[in-house]
Amino acid sequence: MLENAQIEQQEHAVHPATGLQPPATERDEDTADLLISYLEQMGVEYVFGVPGGAIEPLYNAIARNLRHGGNLNQIVARHEAGAAFMADGYARETGKIGVCVATSGPGATNLLTAVATAYSNNIPMLVITGQPALPSFGKQTLQESSCTGIDVLGMFRHCTRYNSLVSHPQQLECKLLAALQHATRSPAGPVHLSIPVDVFRAPATKRAPPYDMGSLLRPAALIDPDAVETLRGILASARKILILVGNGCGDSIHSILQFAQIKGATFITTSEGKGLVSPQHPLYRGVFGFGGHATAEEASHAPSVDVILAVGTSMGEWDTGGWNASLLNGRLVHIADTEEHLARTPMARFHLRGNVRAIFDRLVERIPEPDQRNVPSVMGARAPGDRPALGWHPSDALDSMDAYCSDATPIKPQRLMKELGALFPHGTRFLADAGNSIAWAIHCLEPRDRRMGERRMSGDRPRGPGKRRSAGGWLRLTSQFAPMGWAIGAAIGTAAANPDVPVVCITGDGSMLMNGQELSVAVAEQQCVIFVVLNDGALGMVKHGQRLCGAEQIGFALPPTDFAAISRALGGRGYTIHSAADIQALDIKSICTYPGPTLLDVYIDPEEVPPIGSRLRVLQEGV
Repeated sequence: MLENAQIEQQEHAVHPATGLQPPATERDEDTADLLISYLEQMGVEYVFGVPGGAIEPLYNAIARNLRHGGNLNQIVARHEAGAAFMADGYARETGKIGVCVATSGPGATNLLTAVATAYSNNIPMLVITGQPALPSFGKQTLQESSCTGIDVLGMFRHCTRYNSLVSHPQQLECKLLAALQHATRSPAGPVHLSIPVDVFRAPATKRAPPYDMGSLLRPAALIDPDAVETLRGILASARKILILVGNGCGDSIHSILQFAQIKGATFITTSEGKGLVSPQHPLYRGVFGFGGHATAEEASHAPSVDVILAVGTSMGEWDTGGWNASLLNGRLVHIADTEEHLARTPMARFHLRGNVRAIFDRLVERIPEPDQRNVPSVMGARAPGDRPALGWHPSDALDSMDAYCSDATPIKPQRLMKELGALFPHGTRFLADAGNSIAWAIHCLEPRDRRMGERRMSGDRPRGPGKRRSAGGWLRLTSQFAPMGWAIGAAIGTAAANPDVPVVCITGDGSMLMNGQELSVAVAEQQCVIFVVLNDGALGMVKHGQRLCGAEQIGFALPPTDFAAISRALGGRGYTIHSAADIQALDIKSICTYPGPTLLDVYIDPEEVPPIGSRLRVLQEGV
């Protein structure tokens, strides 16, 4: 009897490494285990989601994998949209596919907004939703979301690159492979597999993945040599080149900046492209488009510029400042890796589709020597007053130096952005949320001590073993679909992907009230995420937009909220900030090494108007 009791105790012992207790009897691997094996083979470290009955077999498989020494873990979000935002942030930081999961019915529909956001921003993401067992379809099963219930496949059809029901265990591998190929090829984006619970539980026909996902999903570096030669001819005859850097330049930015330096080309960025470059680069002329700078606008209108290279940009509203007329005068050359983006620039004099990095590598290789006409202006010192000390902002009509240096209480948003840029160390990831937060960050935020990022003349920078591949840049945004609260979840996904650097989420009081519960995930995971809440007691972009457009003043006010207290109640740390002195008094070293989230509840001047002019023009004119 004693011997049998000891055996039973051992069977139910908690695993010392994972803290997981096995079931009374281990079972053979099922289809869910095979799916987890594929994800682990691809190097995916986290699945983000919320458990539920129909998705339970997948969580069981994760538990078994961990107990047997696997490396794929799970993070439980507080809302399924938060899970998909986390997968978005993880994908941007790692360059891998982000994975989010949800149960059937409302679990699946809660994902929709975040999946649509990934779709509009070309973020590779695998979305897995559960379904009730196949024999119960059409019987009004609890939370049924098949074609005979609330049709989730129909909903996801419009915001995914691939979308399918896995109705038999033997379909899993071919549909998973097809989905992942669609997620990672150009244009990238989310893909969706809906898997019934009985398919998950079916015995696996094989114990190990037979396919090598690394080779099957490796992107092709395709270019059209003849088209590149045509481009070289255009560039050779150009007097002055201006480059518009978009967010699709993440893995090619070193080659692009090397090309710019050799040719003496100045460059501007889209709002999402800003995070890929150093604002201190001598060739940089600011952000063009939403939240941008007058200097970028001036550069695009300069009579000396006869070629504008738009690279890795979708050329949508935000990237062009509401389709600014400066791009419509026959100087535009559009380079992108997808026809979807090229189709938006019929006015361009030349289009080139292909892998952006391969194109610029070829251009750099075939420039025999630096263009001597331009080298002095590139390499030499700037003329006094050519660039203000705090960046390009004070030259803009919206700005004055006073706002960046003001000691007023409540703090000016411009001063806040200046202090944030100076406060956090090199390597910090900044994420800015929809609303006033994103406008102020695009326009004013500049990190300190940022390396230029240009590639050395002898070739690409060596990458040591174990380094993470991140094409996201130091500032990350979401444009186009632009939901409130994206940055809150994405910051947690970023911190999960890279726990070695501070992650700063710049968000608003409206976004925090909408999705702020995800802060407790950072508590549970002991993540160093700093939430900076711009607290002005309003939906700020709505309020200022109504005022500037002469609309009725309605529906923007929010009640006074102590977000620092909310953070402490959820298990994080919280500080209330009224002035620049309050920020400077923070122990930043402690904040950046604390194993958990810190929230800064920043009371900003509610009357400062954010730089949202291009957006208001589009709303008023219906461009």
